[in-house]
Amino acid sequence: MSDIRFIMIGGALVFAGFVVLGIFGGNFQTANIESEEFGDCYEYFEDRDPVPIPCSDKMIDQSSFFAVIVALMAGGAIALLKGWRGDWDSRVKPEDMVGPSRDNRMDGDDSDSK
Repeated sequence: MSDIRFIMIGGALVFAGFVVLGIFGGNFQTANIESEEFGDCYEYFEDRDPVPIPCSDKMIDQSSFFAVIVALMAGGAIALLKGWRGDWDSRVKPEDMVGPSRDNRMDGDDSDSK
């Protein structure tokens, strides 16, 4: 993969991390507030009354969501750094080069001269 692809993938992963955090993050931040302020945690539904649940379960859900977001953003940051620092795609041996340049071709076939 070329270096610009790593930069594009890294930017997309970081952006996806922020989008997922922005859309779904509000659902997972209530565990801290409920446990510290009230001591009781509830699971909320649209069609029925809230159900009390252990706060530890809600905190585990919150921590796993945060771990997924951190993994997305860390993967994006690593890809951005690899793309920014990478020059491995420009360090190609002459025998491995392909393309229209005939001076680097090893097969000796000059098909354009017919």
